[in-house]
Amino acid sequence: MAQTPELLDRILDPVGRALSPDAARALLALRADDDIQSQIDELADRANQGALTPEQRAEYESLIAAASLIAILQAKARIVLAGISAA
Repeated sequence: MAQTPELLDRILDPVGRALSPDAARALLALRADDDIQSQIDELADRANQGALTPEQRAEYESLIAAASLIAILQAKARIVLAGISAA
């Protein structure tokens, strides 16, 4: 059975094929702002210490899932832009 990242990659294939060069560039520029990154870092530290509350664990897992989704979309954006530069 495929793992979640592989399933997401397959599910998002049509999105990757539909990306315009401008949309691909915008996806590659997507980053967490300083406040969100600080929150992620804090939750990661607490997770490594085994000190997350159930609510914090749920939030952290949601952030990890969002980061995985964004990473897959960014990989697809790189493919789009590589195809343009190779042409």
